[in-house]
Amino acid sequence: MKPTPEAAFKPARTSASDKAAATDHTARTIVAAEKVARDKKTEKLKAQRLERAAAETATASTDTVKPSRNSPKTK
Repeated sequence: MKPTPEAAFKPARTSASDKAAATDHTARTIVAAEKVARDKKTEKLKAQRLERAAAETATASTDTVKPSRNSPKTK
């Protein structure tokens, strides 16, 4: 079997629609991966925010309440 120069050195031409489909698939994959990463980060930050808020309310209830500086003065 003797290889022909046309088959050995020339790559097969891809159609424009094949190139567009490959680009579209790659772009959609990247966007989907970014969305997953963004959702993970959002959930992590939300959990941290709720944890911090719970800790602040726990410490606020144990602290004494200071009188306001702008309270009305009695004569």
